[in-house]
Amino acid sequence: MFIEELTQEISLENNTTEYKGKLDRDNVIGWLKTIAGFANAEGGIFFIGVEDKSHKVIGFTRNEVDKERNYFNNQVNEHLTPRPALKIEFVRYEIKSLERFIICVHVVSSPVKPVILKYNNIPAIYMRRDGFTNGATYEEIRQMSLTTQNSQFDILPTDELYNRENFLDLLTFYEEHNNGKEYTDKALRSLGFYDKDMHLTNGALLFKDDYDGAKTSITCSVFAGFNKGSERIITINRFHCNIIQSIINVCDFIYQRMNHSLIKTSTSRINIDAYPKRAVFEGIINAIAHRDYFLDGTQIQVDMFKDRLEISSPGSFYQGSTIGKTYDLSSIISKRRNEVICAVLVDCNVMEAAGTGFDKITEEYSKANENHRPYIFSTSDHFTLVLPDLTFESGITDDNELQLMYTPISNSSEHDDKVLSYCYNQARKAADIAKHIGISDSSYFRKKVLKNLADQGYLLTSKQSRATYYKTNIDAVKKQ
Repeated sequence: MFIEELTQEISLENNTTEYKGKLDRDNVIGWLKTIAGFANAEGGIFFIGVEDKSHKVIGFTRNEVDKERNYFNNQVNEHLTPRPALKIEFVRYEIKSLERFIICVHVVSSPVKPVILKYNNIPAIYMRRDGFTNGATYEEIRQMSLTTQNSQFDILPTDELYNRENFLDLLTFYEEHNNGKEYTDKALRSLGFYDKDMHLTNGALLFKDDYDGAKTSITCSVFAGFNKGSERIITINRFHCNIIQSIINVCDFIYQRMNHSLIKTSTSRINIDAYPKRAVFEGIINAIAHRDYFLDGTQIQVDMFKDRLEISSPGSFYQGSTIGKTYDLSSIISKRRNEVICAVLVDCNVMEAAGTGFDKITEEYSKANENHRPYIFSTSDHFTLVLPDLTFESGITDDNELQLMYTPISNSSEHDDKVLSYCYNQARKAADIAKHIGISDSSYFRKKVLKNLADQGYLLTSKQSRATYYKTNIDAVKKQ
């Protein structure tokens, strides 16, 4: 039997048609690049179970076709970014009274290009042309970037169908924040949670009760000192769960570990939390709502230091906004990167359509002094909200504000962070360093702290007259 006997959607292999007898497990790139090439070009139809040259139908049993479909989906999910929109159909036929199937994959031209094939950590971009799939040229890659629609990750469709019973966490969360009101299917449909054919969007999938994929990864850490880099990590938790559970888990992590203090007045005692709970909640909502979900292999990072809390989200500010560092949070204009996710959070009354979350954070810190002002800094690949610890009396000063990254130090001391920060931009004498960090200029300090750092390459030394100067080695210690 030939494919022409089963379907009208046939032709010779060309720009929009490809045939495979079976998916080659030993040469995954050989067929994955065709899917990527279709997505980067005009789309196409990919038949599985049909010989490419003869068009002879090989087909699969019911059990075999299900396994082949699952293998195809797993490989596409693992190796293609962003995942192209696909529609998978089974074409049933009988031969000698036995039931057989072939797979017909409709690949849509991706609204977000280029679709990248990453295998063994090596990325590649492919283009379909003249019946063949080859590496994209520089001009093609440039054109893809220029003509890509301004699409967002969370509005792209998936193959999964909407089932209300799969979103109990979201429905409960909505009721809790809307005085017991029910979240209706109609309301979800109206904001693009799923389409007319009941297919969920990418954003909706992240709210599913059993979602535990990498797109919502969050790492929460508590550090003993002022910076990352040393081995003195008190605790670390990693969360992989749906968006609702992510919000709950991260807030609980912070609330359970932050410091508390008391201020005595003439008539009462005032309880102080290290971080105002409303500021923490707004910061977590902001990070989740505006995260760049196209960036695979990234995560939201929540770090608690001795003097501050940092909430860092993958992706710069949306639509190219770069602000560097600012204390004027109210000046930041909110632009939605994820329409579906933001719309759901607005419906749940945990995010405002006007984007006033940063105003609320500023309000919570309105009575704090200069060293306890929250701020935001943005780079090309992430943005970070910094909330000072209100129970840390000195607040965030210039020296411990400098954020450094370095590999763990053998025989490290509690003074390493401050030494490396103080010497980062200027060479210093041992006596000045000791005075700055508040200890005596002892032989112990010189040998166990300065010499230890110098011997391992974290500090550079130079002699001027009889004095030794110490300068942080910027090849070993990096600013964040």
